[in-house]
Amino acid sequence: MFEIIVNNRNIEAEPGETILSALTRAGIEVPTLCHMKKLTPTGACRICVVEVEGMTGLVPSCSTPVEAGMRIFTSSPRVSEARKLLIELLLADHPDDCLYCVRSGSCKLQKLAQDYGVRERIFPPRRRENTLDVASPAIVFDQSKCILCGKCVRTCNEIQKVSAIEFTGRGGNMRVAPAFRDSLNISSCICCGQCILACPTGALHEKSSLNEVAAALSDPAVFPVIQYAPAVTVSLAEEFGMKTGADLSSVLNAALRRLGFRRVFDSAFSADLTVMEEAAELVSRLRSGTALPMFTSCSPAWVKFVEEFYPEFLPNLSSCKSPQSMLGALIKSRFAELEKLDPRRIFSVSAMPCTAKKFEAERPEAGRDGMADIDAVLTTRELMRLIRMGGIDFEHLEPEAADPPFGERSTAGKLFAASGGVMEATLRTVHRLLTGKELKSLKIDQVRGPDGFRELKFRIGGMELGVAVVNGVGNVRTLLEQLKSGRRDLHFVEVMACPGGCVAGGGQPISVMENDRIRARVNSLYASDQSESLRTAHDNRAVQLLYRDFLQKPNSAIAMRLLHTGYGKRDVPL
Repeated sequence: MFEIIVNNRNIEAEPGETILSALTRAGIEVPTLCHMKKLTPTGACRICVVEVEGMTGLVPSCSTPVEAGMRIFTSSPRVSEARKLLIELLLADHPDDCLYCVRSGSCKLQKLAQDYGVRERIFPPRRRENTLDVASPAIVFDQSKCILCGKCVRTCNEIQKVSAIEFTGRGGNMRVAPAFRDSLNISSCICCGQCILACPTGALHEKSSLNEVAAALSDPAVFPVIQYAPAVTVSLAEEFGMKTGADLSSVLNAALRRLGFRRVFDSAFSADLTVMEEAAELVSRLRSGTALPMFTSCSPAWVKFVEEFYPEFLPNLSSCKSPQSMLGALIKSRFAELEKLDPRRIFSVSAMPCTAKKFEAERPEAGRDGMADIDAVLTTRELMRLIRMGGIDFEHLEPEAADPPFGERSTAGKLFAASGGVMEATLRTVHRLLTGKELKSLKIDQVRGPDGFRELKFRIGGMELGVAVVNGVGNVRTLLEQLKSGRRDLHFVEVMACPGGCVAGGGQPISVMENDRIRARVNSLYASDQSESLRTAHDNRAVQLLYRDFLQKPNSAIAMRLLHTGYGKRDVPL
């Protein structure tokens, strides 16, 4: 360690680190647009420039290494004027539609303009070609708002390792786009939405379904119902000024009813159902020794990743639909039957932390008899806008329960929101199926945690299972290559497409990139699992009744028809 002087204050720095790293650790804020933690800096945006005594020009703090005795100024008049000029140049290429932009209020360029007092256009507009790509079922790409920071490219290429987008062209013709400047829907994009979380402006955002949902809520001929995912309930609080990570499930039930939804269901119920179906499927495969390891299939972006890059592993995917799709199918079959409703009158909405759920809802197999199981998918961000449009005040709502017959859930289903949660929930039930007994400790610490890859040997009776948990599809490539090369010691693998799991999904609030918020959401899930009494899917009474009265048993003929599906590489664009 050695000392450097920053704004006439001594701080400690470590050999080899950058100026930005040392400043951040010392609590000194420096604005950035292109910087991404844990990735090699590019110094592309130059917003993070600082003044170093003895150096002629300003230097980018994100890519300049510290040296002992450096004297640095982070907000001198020279630095402030340089940053202001850079912002003004960026705005010369940017549209003046902040009032209508989906990122208004959470746009980093907008905030920088406010912070540095940019109140008028200094340079004449020289906007690039305005290409609006709306062909993807999940993501809208507005080229006019791209500032060429490269964060979406790096997220897609270096973190997710999908490489659906890249820098194309040179100089004034440079832009971010898929190969050959084609549309996202015919690229290798898996719709995970991590690029949206990385984008500092509104160049990338989800394809909104708010208008369709609002129309359904006001149509007396329509019976609107909604389901919400566990990750949504632990993310909304912070966006409404409440405690970060607080679980708003019961309050959300009340809010959704006030918006006009006739029934409100908890997707954690269908997560329990997924556990029952998936556990039975895994036990069957273990006994037959076929198609192992079995991969989870509840992450649609992961499924699309396999289809795009590793189709040879399609037989290894569980045939289980995701909880969203399972509940969607039940709403328009069992629920419609119980309520004596024409299923075509039902407008089924899901609130999800994931942009890829929009893609999943539009898959050809996501419905029956020409009728979609899910009619509209709202991301957590869209749900927040819908609640604000309805003038709902969370702080003055009385808690309410979700509606039967799909309202009761175990904490096992709730854990689906965190990486390792599907594995933990399923192993609890697999142990029961194979031994007839409960695990001594339902908490399985080895599968919990933020690491991108974890594996362990899990003993059930006389059997030792090799299991692995992966979050972020960029982390699964190494494992898939090992399996291709002959690795045979794994039996069950959970994969979530988004780094960190559903709590950090592509449809979550933009602040999801903040690690302390992600931890708060996960801790909330684990706290529920520790404090509540119903902790296994197989003990969920509502699930038991559904099997008794309708599905018969896991993997039955009717369960296979409604709750399972198949996947394959597509020859035509979606």
